[in-house]
Amino acid sequence: MSDAPLQGWNHTPDVPLQVSPVFQWPPRPGAILRWLWQSWFLISERLIIVGIAWISFVCFQPPLDTMQSLEVSWIAGLYVRNLALMTIVAGGLHLYFYTFTKQGQQLKYDPRPLMKNGRQFTLGGQIRDNMFWTLASGVTVWTAYEVLMFWAMANGYAPVLTWAGNPIWFIALFFLIPVWESFYFYWIHRFLHIPFLYKHVHALHHRNINVGPWSGLSMHPVEHLIFLGSVLIHWVVAAHPVHILYHLQYYALTAATTHTGFEGLVVKDENRLKLGTFHHQMHHRYFECNYGSLEIPWDKLFGSFHDGTQAADARIKERRRRMHST
Repeated sequence: MSDAPLQGWNHTPDVPLQVSPVFQWPPRPGAILRWLWQSWFLISERLIIVGIAWISFVCFQPPLDTMQSLEVSWIAGLYVRNLALMTIVAGGLHLYFYTFTKQGQQLKYDPRPLMKNGRQFTLGGQIRDNMFWTLASGVTVWTAYEVLMFWAMANGYAPVLTWAGNPIWFIALFFLIPVWESFYFYWIHRFLHIPFLYKHVHALHHRNINVGPWSGLSMHPVEHLIFLGSVLIHWVVAAHPVHILYHLQYYALTAATTHTGFEGLVVKDENRLKLGTFHHQMHHRYFECNYGSLEIPWDKLFGSFHDGTQAADARIKERRRRMHST
C-alpha cells in the first residue's frame, strides 16, 4: 500500500491529510500562523458566524432583563430566528449544490447523488428525513439551550462577561469556542459510538453515508441534547449573550456547512469558502475512523486517524477487523 489517494471518490484533496500544525513537532511558527489565518480570516465559516451572531444580538435579541421569567413571546422569537437561520443556511446550500447544481461535481467528494428513497429513513427519503430531524428536533433543542442560558444569565445563575469588564477575554472567547468544540466533539462522538448508544441514538445520523447540508444536524433528540450541550460550559466560563449566540450558531450552522459533501464554494475557478472536510466525509463512509477534527489530533493519538491514503485505508480495515473479532 502507498500514500496514493483512495479510489472510489469523485474528488479528494491533497493527501495525506495533516492535523493542525499547532500539534506538530518540531514547532513551525509560520505554519501555525498560516493555519490560524486560513481558519479565520478573509472569508471563513467562523468569521461569517461571528457576523451572524452580532446581527442576531443587535437586531433580534431581547434585552437580558426581559428574560428573567420564561415567557412564550421571547422564547417563540428565539425559535423563529433559529428556524430561519437553519433554513436559510442548510436550505440555501442544498438549493445551490443539489437542486440547481451550480457547481456540478466540482469539489464534490462522493460521486453518488443523495438518496431519494430508503427504508432506513423516517420519512422515506434522505432529504425529507434530514429536514425533519434538523428542524423538528435540532432547532428545538438549540432554542431550548439558548432559553436556558439566557434565563440563567438574567437571573445571576450563570456568570455574565462584559466588554468593559474584560475586553481581551471578550475577544479571545470567540477564538476559544471552536477549540472547545473540537475537544468536546471528539469525546462525545466516541461516546456515541459505544454499541448501545450507536444502535439506539447515533445510528440515525449515520443513515447518511453520503451527506448533504441537511445531514449535519439530522440527529436523534438525545444526540442533540449531548451535541449542543457543549454550551453548558458557560455556567462556569463567563460569557456575554453574543458568545452564547455564537457558540450555539457555530455548532448548529457549521453542522450544515461541513456536511455539504463539497470541499468548498468555487468562485471564478477557485475555492473561495472552505466547507466540508474529507476527514469527516470519510467517517460517514467508513464509520470507525476520524471521530474528531483536524484541529486536535485525538484520532492520531488513539489510532483512528484516516489520512485519505490507501495505506491508511488498509490500517483502518485491519483495526476494524480486530475490533469486530474480539
